[in-house]
Amino acid sequence: MTKEFSPDRLDVKAFAQAQAHLEGQDPLSRFKRLVLESQGPHDDVQVRWAAQGELRTEPGALSQTWLHLQAEVDLPMVCQRCLTLASIPLDVDRSFRFVADEATAEALDDESEEDLLALSKDFALLELLEDELLMELPVVPMHDVCPESLPLASSDEDFNQATSEKPNPFAALASLRIAKPKPDA
Repeated sequence: MTKEFSPDRLDVKAFAQAQAHLEGQDPLSRFKRLVLESQGPHDDVQVRWAAQGELRTEPGALSQTWLHLQAEVDLPMVCQRCLTLASIPLDVDRSFRFVADEATAEALDDESEEDLLALSKDFALLELLEDELLMELPVVPMHDVCPESLPLASSDEDFNQATSEKPNPFAALASLRIAKPKPDA
């Protein structure tokens, strides 16, 4: 009998021991924080994901629990160059090592190159997936190539014409100038 694993309450150690694999496709609406970052219609946007458990054993050491996570979504956002909707691809491909508890994870974090998380029997896999996708958000979302050409001039002809027709504000002061009498010598 094979054990069923749920991404909502994942027993990470059992998942890794079974070298199990989960994958799915969920609507963007299931990821509340990611929805807040999206713009425009997103009813048909799907988050595709996969998770693989693994036990790694190194010579002379205890086995380590690992989880490899992949996810992708094309998130609708506003392009900051042309201000139209853009489908921004977000991709996650990360591995996490699990340790006994939060204290151990915190203690090992500075010296460890991999990402460390605490073991849990009811781990929320989709929350981790959402966290990772949020970290992939671009600071400035933009199309690779905007669908419409944009004027890239710093000013237009009307602007230059308006500044050339404007009278000099100090020209009026010239008429106020009084001729000074020359001192008699």
